[in-house]
Amino acid sequence: MAAHRKPKQHPLGGPAARTAATLALASAATATLFEGSGHAEPKLTPAQVKAKVDQLYHDAEVATEAYDGTKEKADATERSLSELRDEAARRTERLNTARNALGSLAAAQYRSGGVAPELQLILSSDPKRYLDDAAFAERAGDRTATTVAGVRRQLAELDRLHARAEGKLTQLRGQQSTLREQKSDIQSKITSAEALLAQLSAPERDSYEKAETAGANQPAGAASADRARAARSADAPRTPLAAVPGPRAAAAVAFAYSALGKPYVWGATGPSSFDCSGLTQAAWRSAGVQLPRTTYTQINVGSRVPRSQLAPGDLVFFYSGISHVGLYIGGGQMIHAPHPGAPVRIAPIDQMPFAGAARPA
Repeated sequence: MAAHRKPKQHPLGGPAARTAATLALASAATATLFEGSGHAEPKLTPAQVKAKVDQLYHDAEVATEAYDGTKEKADATERSLSELRDEAARRTERLNTARNALGSLAAAQYRSGGVAPELQLILSSDPKRYLDDAAFAERAGDRTATTVAGVRRQLAELDRLHARAEGKLTQLRGQQSTLREQKSDIQSKITSAEALLAQLSAPERDSYEKAETAGANQPAGAASADRARAARSADAPRTPLAAVPGPRAAAAVAFAYSALGKPYVWGATGPSSFDCSGLTQAAWRSAGVQLPRTTYTQINVGSRVPRSQLAPGDLVFFYSGISHVGLYIGGGQMIHAPHPGAPVRIAPIDQMPFAGAARPA
């Protein structure tokens, strides 16, 4: 009977085993394929790198303008805090003078037969405890009552100053915290942009620089002319491309020409480096006109100007969020501080989405 028994087969033996092995290998290959495609970073084309870098620089500039606005507020808060502290010091000095006068009065009373309880308490280590009880001042003589009332007012004013100073200090600390966050955000975006640019070969990087300098709608030959202008020495004569409407605009334009070739540094207002709104602020400051710090506040100065009536010295703004500004010089051109890695230079206003213009003076 043993001879007629069928040989015992392993559950995965024979054709079934071969089929299972084939399926397992196919699954493993498929899994490896998907795993590789999931983790492999596809190499970006130069055009894709440019698009990503341009977006990162734009986002960094938006963040820079927010940083500049916060910095302006923090500086104002710090100045206000300093003024409050100075005023508190002056009032403390006057309070001490008043207390010294009370001390002299107390000494005179002592020589004549004793010190009034009121003065004993006002000259104690805790005069506020006494001043909280008006009955003492009312029982004192006229001169003493007047002096004590003055001390009472000075202490109350000093308390208010200290409270305001404490509030300003809290406000300043909050603004400084925001500045640190904004600074980190800007630096992160710039670092990401630089890492993308590092992926380009030397010819690709050169092509990127030329395309950026030329601008999307710049006429042929204009880019090389702009580069030639930017290459002039700082003391070379520079003239706008159209008639300037007045001496202050002329001074602003002359300053912008003198800044050509200086580096873009976010948050900078000169004289050796600039961001976009820092350049226009410095240019008009040289003409005796004080502009606010940010693009979204500069657009509200002076009078608005339609694009068809632009004149040298006008501020030209770009993007829907008013995140970039340049100084118009005529002929459809401006001088601006583009972004990190790109110095102050001449560029066509068609290079970016036009958002409006303002004439400061």
